Amino acid sequence: MALTQDTMQFRRVREDLQTPEQILAHVYHSLTQKGYDPINQIVGYLISGDPTFITSYNDARSLIIRLERDELLEELVAYYMKRYDG
Repeated sequence: MALTQDTMQFRRVREDLQTPEQILAHVYHSLTQKGYDPINQIVGYLISGDPTFITSYNDARSLIIRLERDELLEELVAYYMKRYDG
């Protein structure tokens, strides 16, 4: 294996964001900060599975791909349906 003198960049994925709710909130805010429509981008990701719908800014893409898409959908449906539990 050849050694290189080039500088390599290492990015550590945030460990403090663990739950689907925390990760979705982080992704939402990262997309907003970069000027994207976060709802449209997240829906595009959930439908297609293509992680390029999510910006890599603030490790948003790395975080969202740690979760299965069905976990994210489950979180979204549960959050929405809590409004009807009374």
